[in-house]
This record gives sequence, C-alpha cells and structure tokens, in this order.
Amino acid sequence: MSQHRIDVNTLKNNNIDTYSLDRTFSIAPMLDWTDRHYRYFARLMSAKALLYTEMVTTGAILHGRGDYLAYNQEEHPLALQLGGSNPQDLARCAKLAAERGYDEVNLNVGCPSDRVQNGRFGACLMAEPDLVAECVDAMKQVVDIPVTVKTRIGIDEQDSYEFLTYFIDIVNAKGCTDFTIHARKAWLQGLSPKENREIPPLDYERVYQLKRDYPVLNISINGGVTTLEQAQGHLAQLDGVMMGREAYQNPYILARVDQVLCGSQRAVISREDVIEAMLPYIEAHLQAGGRLNHITRHMIGLFQGLPGARAWRRYLSENAHKNGAGIETVRQAFQSIQTEMTV
Repeated sequence: MSQHRIDVNTLKNNNIDTYSLDRTFSIAPMLDWTDRHYRYFARLMSAKALLYTEMVTTGAILHGRGDYLAYNQEEHPLALQLGGSNPQDLARCAKLAAERGYDEVNLNVGCPSDRVQNGRFGACLMAEPDLVAECVDAMKQVVDIPVTVKTRIGIDEQDSYEFLTYFIDIVNAKGCTDFTIHARKAWLQGLSPKENREIPPLDYERVYQLKRDYPVLNISINGGVTTLEQAQGHLAQLDGVMMGREAYQNPYILARVDQVLCGSQRAVISREDVIEAMLPYIEAHLQAGGRLNHITRHMIGLFQGLPGARAWRRYLSENAHKNGAGIETVRQAFQSIQTEMTV
C-alpha cells in the first residue's frame, strides 16, 4: 500500500477546490457517440449530469481542419477529454478549451486501443506516471478550470493496488485532485477496445479502497453501471458515478438522474416532450446544411425496452438518411408507435 497520503491543509493552502463541479453523475466520453448532438439530447433529460466530449487528440485540435472544440451552450457543464502526451501541446489545447468556455479538461489515461497506444496516449500512460504528472502540471499552469484524469485500475500485469496508488500519488503531487477510475484493468495487447470493456473483471472494491485511503480526493467510478440503483450504491462509497454505454443505448435512463441521484424536485420529462424539444434543434441543424440522421442516430434508443421501440428504431433507420428528411420524419416515427405504447 502506498505510504503517501494527501494532507487536507496542503490542498486548502494551494487553493485547490476539489468539488468545483458537481460530479455526482457523469456520462463517459465515447468515441463516435458523445458528439455535440448527443450531448444536447442528453442535456434535455438531465440538467445535472456532467457531460464529456469524445476524446479529441491534441493533433486534431492543433493541426486539424475542423473545429473540434465546437459545442452548444446548452451543454454546460461540459468537459473536454484530451488524448495526448506532449505537455506543451496539451497545455495549448487546455488553454483553447478554457477560452472557449469548457468547464473542465480531462486527460485520457484509460483507452487501450492500438491506435491510441501508437500515439503514446491512453491507458499505456499508466506506465509513465511522471509524464502524466508533467502533462497535468503543464495544463494547470495555463488554466483555472479543473484538470482531471480518467484512468484504469491497472494495465497488463501491472495491476496491484500499489501500482494504482503509486500512479495516483505521482499525478496528485502536481495538483490533480479529481480522478475517474474505470474499475477494470486494460490489456494493452491481445484485446480489442470492446473486449477491454467486457473481459477484464470489474473490481469495484479497489476503487472504494482508493477513496478510503485518499478521502480528500474526488473519486468517481466507471465500468458496468447500467442502472440508477447501481449508481446509488456506488455513491454510498464514492464521490461520483460515470455511466457509459447504457446512457447511450438506453438514453431515457437520464430522465430520472436528477431526481434519483441529485435530489431534484423537477418533474421527469416525458419521451414525447424530449422529442418535441429536439425539433427546433434539428430544424436549425438542417437549415445549416446538416443531415437528419446525424442527430437521430443518437435518438434510436429513446424507447428502449418499451412496446413500439422496434417501430421507432426501424422508421428512423430506414428514413432519416434520405435526402430531404426533416422533422416530419421524426414526427412520423413517433406516430408509428403511438398505437403500441403509452408514453
């Protein structure tokens, strides 16, 4: 077990506010899924959830042709997840993010894909805690918003609790006080990213132990969370819960987050009201030259588990990609299932 523990007074003297954002519930950064359209959609259902962008590499931001930092103002609170390992490049990107109004910058130290490893970022950086600490320090030097880290409980054969706490100690020493821990280790060779989300066993107790040993750090857990009841169980031990695939594939689960996890008295929005609230956003997207399916692909799972879910999914899948498809397509998709279910 690590012999180094953080002193509360040190944090206070350094003016570190570990709870500057409400991290009770967050939606994981997911490549190709958590784009700005999904995030707008998610925000309609939960005002409290902390949203994350897809991972964006420093190279894309600094040298790409697109605007990789674009977002909708309605998405706040919003964190940018960065992929990279060059401290200077990360600092430049963090500064750009802060200038654009992002609420947090998060460093990806958890993705195990070969492409990410070849770029020397993601989970492989767990083996280089000093470099991660240098990256965190470089970003913190140029921004006032929180700089956080998302990581795993270990990599390959380096999966002891001591390995994890050593990593936390080194990175925390440079001022990182917010960690989201995916409660699985990552195999850097031999497993696909999908397999790395499913095959390595979950070890929630290890993350709980981390919080007990580092009580002043803000520790959130990720991995295998599929219900709000599970989230409540984790929150009895930890500061926050990050939900991944379930929040995308069954997005209406987000409609009860504020009430169940955050104490909100606001009425739970209906699925029909979610659809109606999306229509002006969709219309603006179409008028700007966008295509309907860029947005509706994120809405496919809205009726997950209910009679009519298949009809909704089929209608959008078969029609939203067509030239000229517009908000009437969405209305017709909803009309097609009204006889099968009660919203």
